[in-house]
Amino acid sequence: REVIAKGVHDKNLPVFLTAPNTSHEDSDDCGAIILGMQEERPNWDMIGAKMNAIRTKTLLSEADIVVVRFGEKYRQWNA
Repeated sequence: REVIAKGVHDKNLPVFLTAPNTSHEDSDDCGAIILGMQEERPNWDMIGAKMNAIRTKTLLSEADIVVVRFGEKYRQWNA
C-alpha cells in the first residue's frame, strides 16, 4: 500500500486511494462509536461488521481499479 501511495504521490497522479482499516479494535468498534454504544459487547462486533461491509461494498462499487494483495501480512479479511 505504501509503495503504491508513494508512487502516486511522487508522480502527482490524479488518483484517490482508499485502504481497509487495519486496526482490528477500531474496525470492531466503529459501529458502536458512530451509532452509539450498545449495552452488550457482542452487539458491537455485529454492528461493526455491518458498517464495515457497507464501507467495503460502497468503495468497491465506486472503484475504477481495485488492487488486492494476499499473503502473510495481508490476509483476506484485511484486503
